[in-house]
Amino acid sequence: MLKSVFSLNSQKKVLSHRINSVVSSINEASLYVSVDDLTKVLLFFKNDENCLYKVLVDIFVVDFFESQKRFEIIYCLLSVKYNTRIKIKCRLDEFTPLVSIVSLFSNANWLEREIWDMYGIFIQEHPDLRRLLTDYGFEGYPLRKDFPLSGYVECRYDESQKRVVSESLELAQDFRVFNFESPWKKKNK
Repeated sequence: MLKSVFSLNSQKKVLSHRINSVVSSINEASLYVSVDDLTKVLLFFKNDENCLYKVLVDIFVVDFFESQKRFEIIYCLLSVKYNTRIKIKCRLDEFTPLVSIVSLFSNANWLEREIWDMYGIFIQEHPDLRRLLTDYGFEGYPLRKDFPLSGYVECRYDESQKRVVSESLELAQDFRVFNFESPWKKKNK
């Protein structure tokens, strides 16, 4: 199915200048596009008769902290008619906004709100961009790799005051130690 999608001349003409690269695995293709062309590519794959990716399954964000364009946004689409899936991917930095696709896929509403709340990626033209999973007074974006593991504020019950107390934490990122070894691997001594 994926070969037929990309082999038709009409699709090649429409998409050739919008798709940066294509990576295919067993039964799924991943297309890399620029942020500016994202809405047009999603619209094409949703409405073209040879594609009909009418279901937005999910939107993922991957944080490549050391990279200049640190966020990779991955849109997972499903074509019920052809029983195929496709991933549309784009890279952006923390200051570049995304354009909302709620007008294309209504379930993108909460997914985009989660992206804003957890990663701080601004979504332009979103109808209701507000916090979804964190409090309104929450500082920072918890799924970014530069967010401290314990957060910025500590809440605890103070027995002497008989109430919950919020205190700021001072943790320097320079002194944090990251161990990337798997705890399940056996170490050879």
